[in-house]
Amino acid sequence: MSYDVVVIGGGHAGVEAAMASSRLGASVALVTHAISGIGKMPCNPAIGGLGKGQLVREIDVLGGWMGRAIDATGIQFRILNKRKGPAVQSPRAQADKDKYQKYMEDLITSTSGITVIEADVVELTVEKSQFKAVVLDNGDIVTSSAAILCSGTFLGGLMHTGAVKSDGGREGAPASLSLSGSLKDIGFELFRLKTGTPPRLLATSIDYDKIEAQPGDQPPQPFSFLTGDFNPKQIDCYITRSNDQTQEIISSNIETSPLFSGIINGQGPRYCPSIEDKVVRFPDRSSHNVFLEPEGIDSEEVYVNGLSTSLSSEVQQKFIRSVPGLEDAQISRYGYAVEYDSIPSWQVADNLETNLVSGLFCAGQILGTSGYEEAAAQGLVAGVNAVKKLNNEAPLILKRDEAYIGVLIDDLVTKEISEPYRMFTSRAEHRLSLRCDNAETRLYSIANDLQLHNSEDLALLNERAELPGKIINYIEKNNYSDSVMLKQPNVTIESLGLAEEIKMAIEPKLHPRSIIDSFYQAENDIKYRGYIDRQRRQLVKQQHLDFLELPENLNYMTLEALSFEAREKLQKVKPATLGQASRLDGVRQSDLAVLSVIISRAKKADLE
Repeated sequence: MSYDVVVIGGGHAGVEAAMASSRLGASVALVTHAISGIGKMPCNPAIGGLGKGQLVREIDVLGGWMGRAIDATGIQFRILNKRKGPAVQSPRAQADKDKYQKYMEDLITSTSGITVIEADVVELTVEKSQFKAVVLDNGDIVTSSAAILCSGTFLGGLMHTGAVKSDGGREGAPASLSLSGSLKDIGFELFRLKTGTPPRLLATSIDYDKIEAQPGDQPPQPFSFLTGDFNPKQIDCYITRSNDQTQEIISSNIETSPLFSGIINGQGPRYCPSIEDKVVRFPDRSSHNVFLEPEGIDSEEVYVNGLSTSLSSEVQQKFIRSVPGLEDAQISRYGYAVEYDSIPSWQVADNLETNLVSGLFCAGQILGTSGYEEAAAQGLVAGVNAVKKLNNEAPLILKRDEAYIGVLIDDLVTKEISEPYRMFTSRAEHRLSLRCDNAETRLYSIANDLQLHNSEDLALLNERAELPGKIINYIEKNNYSDSVMLKQPNVTIESLGLAEEIKMAIEPKLHPRSIIDSFYQAENDIKYRGYIDRQRRQLVKQQHLDFLELPENLNYMTLEALSFEAREKLQKVKPATLGQASRLDGVRQSDLAVLSVIISRAKKADLE
């Protein structure tokens, strides 16, 4: 069997990688343990969130599928941080997780150019540092010119519930136990990370009179610019809180937690801690939010967000029933932690290709990230770049001032990842201009170059991307005093009575929702213009460093003028530019000065 690209893993990274490679004309083999696991949501049944919603919007504009899938299968839609400015507002949606998985399964299996192979990859074949093939557990060999490793939590996956351990990448799915050894044999260094999931409860066993309902937004806002009429059936989520009794139960049983007994070696996510972590790290806080999230319209199960745990089933039953509204709750599935192997990101370049093996790309939790959205973003980029490499084309490298995806990947390949990485708006220094509302305007030219959308969708994207600029131009040309007024908080185009006048003058041929969105973006562009200009001036000195390329074959260990820590970090990561070098932990300003001299000498030598 021979293909242009082989994608290893059918999770959120694998789906976007396979679709992107296929849409660019490559023949693709997607190797996964089970077709029914393609696009599965093993943890929280939700898409989006703070920083993550921005990723999904960008994936959608560039031609990915996550936004379309959640619009089609979501059961509640909300904009988070509504009380704050638009720069940090993010969309989030609860999913009907079974329908979401089926959407992705149908998408992959119906796409010409993608062949799904149900198997476990046990070995990678590499010759002279060039990827050649994968070996399956049944002995079959799949050759290809490029591979994208999207293994999720399956590499050496080990699940923990109390003292009970079992091999597995997630509940009900086997681990991939041989592939880690193959990667080590090739020369990769691996390290262990950990993530976890909370118990699931039977919905009928919850006392809803004791807890607070959280309804969705009205009207709901979709993720995809391609979504027209949008009126999904929405159901409530709920919120309650843990208490002193919960704290006492967990504290008195903390020694039985594999997290604190030394059984688990992997580092867990700091920003999505287990309830054991919270009790130990915040002993003075006996109350924590607990969000009850239905897993589907017709599902009997409720996801208990905020009580992720690896404590024993007996302890889980006790602390769950200490929470108001859950006194008689029945656990349908117990929470667990899962440890897995990951590749330190310094072994990967900014196009997501590994430094050790040409043609081998990585995406998702294999690179130390946490979350469906982060995985999907990397999968899209890796899928594009695998085909671009086959075609000898320049890779897709999104910059930090262009997209949250650019921030994500730049952080991954320049920072030392010691715990699962999660995207937040605070990670983006350009967040004033990297808003959800302007994703189309920011990225439509790149989407046009990629050609992952069909011609009809690209035409719609271009019209949507250009409309806010037309609105601003009209206002400033014909109603300059109103453009000044729009800089004020809570002043909108609608409140100034300009909406109908602008529609008549510009005659946009978009869906009414898209026109409203364009008005909103135009308002924000006007309100934020001064702040963005100030921020751009502050960052201009730093930005120019990203255009100063470092020599590819530079041996940093021989540069005694650099600090020893900088030499070690630079030799590991091999940054492409001075800007990337400046973001490495341990690289000082004095080190950057030395590197600047090296770049100047290299340029002078090229000219001679």
